[in-house]
Amino acid sequence: MKKFLKVAAAALAMVMTLGLVGCSGGDKTASTKESSSSKTTSSQSSSKTTSSKQEDKFSVQSAKPADAQNPVVTITMQDGGVIKAELYPDIAPNTVNNFISLINQKFYDGLTFHRIMDGFMIQGGDPKGNGTGGPGYEIPGEFSSNGYAKNDLSHTRGVLSMARSSMPDSAGSQFFIMHADYPSLDGNYAAFGKVTEGMEVVDQIVANAQVTDDNGTVANPPVIATITVDTFGVTYPEPVKTE
Repeated sequence: MKKFLKVAAAALAMVMTLGLVGCSGGDKTASTKESSSSKTTSSQSSSKTTSSKQEDKFSVQSAKPADAQNPVVTITMQDGGVIKAELYPDIAPNTVNNFISLINQKFYDGLTFHRIMDGFMIQGGDPKGNGTGGPGYEIPGEFSSNGYAKNDLSHTRGVLSMARSSMPDSAGSQFFIMHADYPSLDGNYAAFGKVTEGMEVVDQIVANAQVTDDNGTVANPPVIATITVDTFGVTYPEPVKTE
């Protein structure tokens, strides 16, 4: 399933599919007539079950002790550029667990930033390199429009966030780094970290990109040599995955 970011600006020619999916589901539910009390009861029971599942998928708590440092990742590009970013397990614990797990598996080493949009973001972490790949699983989306209220990290310049499809629980390995502020993404994507050093490297990646279309596809995309993480002695568990 092709990964993409939801963008409100017409200049970026993106479609806000999450809103359309939500409206479609709501219309179908509203048009269904319940003809008996037993159906109503069944519907209420189903609603409670759904609510319980919603709570369960967001039951992950931060593994970081209150007095511990936040983990720091180091992205080293093939050309020698270095980007460092702090992760926020207190804001998006399962997303951070997932990112750290993939880093420890060396999943990102040798992958690229395959999608680059000046004044918006750079996106990478796809093993296929074309926006359709992932780690073979998906994780719950820790953002407010998906029922997760704890993530208040705004998509400002330097923030790391997870790419996904139109389905809210479809993020896997693809992530993006904001090149500029984009508050229209807030509450719709799982932001989970922020660049602390090396934004000039992000700027250079954008400046050097050979973009071939309006979707940010790049010819000869820049290669990530390695991503490493310093957890400062804290052990972060494997992520919860969607069923």
